[in-house]
Amino acid sequence: MKQFIDRQQQDTSCLFRRLPSASSSSCDHSKRSAIEDNKYIDQKLRRSIFSIRARNLLEKETTINKILRACTRQRMLSGSFEGQPAKERSILSVQHHIRQERRSLRHGSTSQRISRGKSLETLTQDHSSTVRYRNAQREDSEIKMIQEKKEQAEMKRKVQEEELRENHPYFDKPLFIVGREHRFRNFCRMIVRARFNASKTDPITGAVKNTKYHQLYDLLGLVTYLDWVMIVVTICSCISMMFESPFTRVMHVPTLQIGEYVFVIFMSIELNLKIMADGLFFTPTAVIRDFGGVMDIFIYLVSLIFLCWLPTDVPPESGAQLLMMLRCLRPLRIFKLVPQMRKVVREVLKGFKEIFLVSILLLTLMLVFASFGVQLFAGKLAKCNDPRILKREDCYGIFRINVSVSRNLNLKLKAEEKKPGFWVPRVWANPRNFNFDNVGNAMLALFEVLSLKGWVEVRDVIIHRVGPIHGIYIHVFVFLGCMIGLTLFVGVVIANFNENKGTALLTVDQRRWEDLKSRLKIAQPLHLPPRPENGGFRAKMYDITQHPFFKRGIAVLVLAQSVLLSVKWDVGDDKVTFPLATISVVFTFIFVLEVTMKLIAMSPAGYWQSRRNRYDLLVTSLGVIWIVLHFSLLNVYTYMMGTCVIVFRFFTICGKHVTLKMLLLTVVVSMYKSFFIIVGMFLLLLCYAFAGVVLFGTVKYGENINRHANFSTAGKAITVLFRIVTGEDWNKIMHDCMVQPPFCTPDKHRYWETDCGNYAGALIYFCSFYVIIAYIMLNLLVAIIVENFSLFYSTEEDQLLSYNDLRHFQIIWNMVDDKREGVIPTSRVKFLLRLLRGRLEVDLDKDKLLFKHMCYEMERLHSGGDVTFHDVLSMLSYRSVDIRKSLQLEELLAREQLEYTIEEEVAKQTIRMWLKKCLKRIRAKQHQSCSIIHSLRESQQQELSSFLNPPSIETTVPSEDHNANNPDNPSQPEMSGLQQLLSPTLSDRGGYRQDSTDLGRPQRKLGQWRLPAGRTSVKSIVCKMNPVNDEASSGSEVKKWWTRQLTVESDESGDDLIDI
Repeated sequence: MKQFIDRQQQDTSCLFRRLPSASSSSCDHSKRSAIEDNKYIDQKLRRSIFSIRARNLLEKETTINKILRACTRQRMLSGSFEGQPAKERSILSVQHHIRQERRSLRHGSTSQRISRGKSLETLTQDHSSTVRYRNAQREDSEIKMIQEKKEQAEMKRKVQEEELRENHPYFDKPLFIVGREHRFRNFCRMIVRARFNASKTDPITGAVKNTKYHQLYDLLGLVTYLDWVMIVVTICSCISMMFESPFTRVMHVPTLQIGEYVFVIFMSIELNLKIMADGLFFTPTAVIRDFGGVMDIFIYLVSLIFLCWLPTDVPPESGAQLLMMLRCLRPLRIFKLVPQMRKVVREVLKGFKEIFLVSILLLTLMLVFASFGVQLFAGKLAKCNDPRILKREDCYGIFRINVSVSRNLNLKLKAEEKKPGFWVPRVWANPRNFNFDNVGNAMLALFEVLSLKGWVEVRDVIIHRVGPIHGIYIHVFVFLGCMIGLTLFVGVVIANFNENKGTALLTVDQRRWEDLKSRLKIAQPLHLPPRPENGGFRAKMYDITQHPFFKRGIAVLVLAQSVLLSVKWDVGDDKVTFPLATISVVFTFIFVLEVTMKLIAMSPAGYWQSRRNRYDLLVTSLGVIWIVLHFSLLNVYTYMMGTCVIVFRFFTICGKHVTLKMLLLTVVVSMYKSFFIIVGMFLLLLCYAFAGVVLFGTVKYGENINRHANFSTAGKAITVLFRIVTGEDWNKIMHDCMVQPPFCTPDKHRYWETDCGNYAGALIYFCSFYVIIAYIMLNLLVAIIVENFSLFYSTEEDQLLSYNDLRHFQIIWNMVDDKREGVIPTSRVKFLLRLLRGRLEVDLDKDKLLFKHMCYEMERLHSGGDVTFHDVLSMLSYRSVDIRKSLQLEELLAREQLEYTIEEEVAKQTIRMWLKKCLKRIRAKQHQSCSIIHSLRESQQQELSSFLNPPSIETTVPSEDHNANNPDNPSQPEMSGLQQLLSPTLSDRGGYRQDSTDLGRPQRKLGQWRLPAGRTSVKSIVCKMNPVNDEASSGSEVKKWWTRQLTVESDESGDDLIDI
């Protein structure tokens, strides 16, 4: 800007030098030449200004870009040429310069075309910048094309919907009866869509209020009020079903029927409201538009039919029993009501195709091995129950089997006395749980082997009854099926879940960004009070308690106290228990001293701000209470309380070490993210438990079905299914539930009167449950835990913001947030940003514009209100990454639009501040001039009268010379000094002329522009004879003076703009 003004002044001075001399022309000629010269000057000034401005803008843009790139390279390489190590550069500054360069390339198409047309040398030198420009232009075009396609798709859908509304009278009419804008439909819509507003906004400013219980508000706003009511009703109905059993049936207990009536009535009201509001089908938001709506209608019809029927007699394997089993699907309604659980089911089902293909592969493998096993072992695994019989032809009749309490028990028998026993018939039979007589049984046996449950038993039986060489068959199948096939199945399940969730399709930078956002969500302020300012006792206590050796010493004491529990504390053994309890008392007093020192160092209010300190205080208080009770009572309960206090104290060690804290955070975050998966697993388990009570509630006890593990009630069924989830003998429980006559007592009229099982039902029930829960849901939990584990244990190269960066920000935030509330005013954000160092540092000398953008973003976030810890941290994270590489499309478009708006607003504010400064400076000048104008009014009137009555040459010149050379005239210097502070007017005939050497050089002194004073030229003396000529000459002088003033003012304003 300064070079541009200097060139402009040089061009104007050259134009003034070209003017003809005033001394060689007459008055008429001077009049005409003055007018022509004024026009000529005006045209030349305009042309020169526009040409210089256009040329200099292009030169400035290309030169500044080169200088910035050169400076960037120099700064990056500056540390390698010196002996000292280079300072770690701020990632905020790097990303800001990347965005500025990308934006300059995006808007530099005109300069690129001009440089391309001027010379090839410039194009060759700036080849790299041209390539970057083309890449940036290509990226912009791709993003814009995707955005346009999305907008076109949305517009097309809206147009189609509008056309359907106009051309089809029954479109969007529930049941083809209720009108689109009918009052009753609007009323139903209001009830169906009413929900709690989780975001509390200020009605005046529109800023979002930071409420204390925002997590509870978010939970309440998760679903609509109607869905919340139905969730509560469904849970109550499931609790009612928990009390059902084969002996307390809902058909015969009126109390249990109340839950059925309540559920059916509430669901009827819900479905009617939703159908009247959104329609049943063939509407944009119909109830039956996906599988969830179909499941809702199905559950409702099953419950309604069962409630209307309520059969008194339910034969086994009948339609009534099937209806009771379908009624057990009621807990699945919660999947439809909660959107997050619908999302989990959708993500799992989207990969059903790949899961199905892998299942086909495993079934094919099982079919091949089953067919080969039938050829090898069909009929060869059977054996007579009499161990003395080896051939099937001899296996007939009865034999006596001895009974003994234990094999190692040697009873002392009398002479000719036999061991107790009983007679049983001889039977030639296969092993109880498996055989290879047909393909179906062989595939069932191989499926059990595939789960690695009981495969050793199958191998031993084959080796014992067929031969050792045939054991290779089972080993090969275990290797191929379990080590490869089952691992492939698990990998496909996890990969499909990540892909449908969007994780597998992300780039490396996008995955790092998602990991960073997950880590920022769990980051919290330190809540650590600052060190006391004075160097007194509290400051020393603060230094001691915050020293690493002090923390490590406390951790060692906690571990030492936990070792005391390695020996059982028994009241009767005072020699061992009492000394251990005494040592624990000593440790407790040390922990009391620790809490006291922290209370002194941090003050009670500062100590209470940390949750970890609260937990320490609670455990220490319990320890003090235990000491009092221990020495006063000294019984088994006090010892039990002492052990509990030690166990509670052991959990405090997790927060005293970084690695343990990360492990704890991994577990907590995994539980939080997998909450809906765990709830979904429990709902599935509940459905299977209700169905198990109906199918196997009265099955006779067997090898694994006993009084501890059975399906007689829903509670016991849940424990059995939880045991199956871990894979503990699930196949043996399945075979116990397959028991058939003659090994049980059947009943054809009531299923609760028989003790037989259901062969087909048990096969489908247990195999489907094990596949869904053990192979799918548990592996999803493993995937989530592994993903969260990578968040905290990734290397520094894989992290956009390292742990040290986050820790530094937490420390700086702790310094600024003096109230420890996690919220600071917007005005303190500037102070916070200036305190940051390292990779998050903002250099005000180099990145002042970035600093303004960051501050304005925080002001714009909550309309000038308070900002939270995560607001500032999120802003820094967005500014520290390359958004073009790290963000996904929708988030990228939103972020670029936000940054573009911020840049515009900051530019407007900068211009507004500059204009205010200019107006303030002009007003100061006007105020100073007005004080002089009042005193000069009389002198101006005298000048005007002398202008209207001009004197002769002889009388004028000597008088002026006399006044100029008369030292006794005190008024003349004052008049000349005051007149120099004013702009030239038509009355100033001779005060503005100066020598040719001083032409076009304004003089500035103390912020005021002083008019040049000098001798009166000949032309001014001659032109005083004619008022008209004098007026024309004075008019050109006024114009020239204002031209120079505007030139100087533009120079001054440009410098101010640069300074701003």
